[in-house]
Amino acid sequence: MITCYKTDLNGITSLVETPEPGAWINVVAPTDEERRWLEDEIGVLPEFVRSALDEEETSHIDYDDDVNQALIIVDYPCAEDAEDMQDPTMLQYTTLPISFFSLPEKSLVVTVSLDENAIVADMAAGRVRGLNTRLRTRFLLQMLLRISQSYLVHLRRIDNLSTATEQRLYGSMRNEELLQMLSLEKSLVYFSTSLKSAEVTLNKIQHGHIITLYEEDQDLMEDVMIEVHQAQEMCNIYSNILSGTMDAYASVISNNLNIVMKVLTVITIVMAIPNMVFGFFGMNVTLPLAGAGGDSWILPTVITVVACVGAAYVFKRKGLWR
Repeated sequence: MITCYKTDLNGITSLVETPEPGAWINVVAPTDEERRWLEDEIGVLPEFVRSALDEEETSHIDYDDDVNQALIIVDYPCAEDAEDMQDPTMLQYTTLPISFFSLPEKSLVVTVSLDENAIVADMAAGRVRGLNTRLRTRFLLQMLLRISQSYLVHLRRIDNLSTATEQRLYGSMRNEELLQMLSLEKSLVYFSTSLKSAEVTLNKIQHGHIITLYEEDQDLMEDVMIEVHQAQEMCNIYSNILSGTMDAYASVISNNLNIVMKVLTVITIVMAIPNMVFGFFGMNVTLPLAGAGGDSWILPTVITVVACVGAAYVFKRKGLWR
């Protein structure tokens, strides 16, 4: 899907039918025909288009001197669809690339993403203050700032979800909570990797060799760097906490299993005593008190009870019985 936007003098973003100088072309999950339109009509390099549509593409910046085109790819966070996961009750986050093309010759800005996302939707709806499609560098920095802020939002959600899952773990011995914690830890790995690549890309942009940074854009660039560094620190902290929590609960579950096995072993030993006693007196042995009016069962029963109580007392003293 291809849509074109342009801001007027009042800063209001509106749809335009055809690309014109100062416009923003937003492309979402393009078809083959739309890809050819980008290459033939807009003049985007085919290799840049292929890179933009590669789901595994990492954050980087590229520039072609011959046509004076710049490509910036940055990963943004998103939640995986329940249909793509084996267990729909689990929540897991991942990252997808969003590409930014700067075409100075035609005064156009082009963004390409593989799926609809809230970042582009907010910018298209005019929810970003000071948005101006004519200022390509500022437009790029505003998008990068929006992406870095979305990392912080999703990291707070992961923290809240891990806290709620941890509370359920206190009274649960199921695997679902541990699997959810594992999914969140995997999400943090994706975030951490994408943020490191984004930091490298931002450093290249900050040098100003490929994308010209104007004086009024320096403050915005610093804001983007601060947000990315904060997201990295939060990601590292949450990852360490989550990893430590999972290790602790793995030890707790293992310890609880050992306690259960210990109790079952003690019960097995105590229950074996009656079998031994009655097994002995069940052989061809003349029972004591056999001629005392059918009360020959009393002595084996007394021996059994005394032996069981004694064994239980010994296990209690040794700390094997609670």
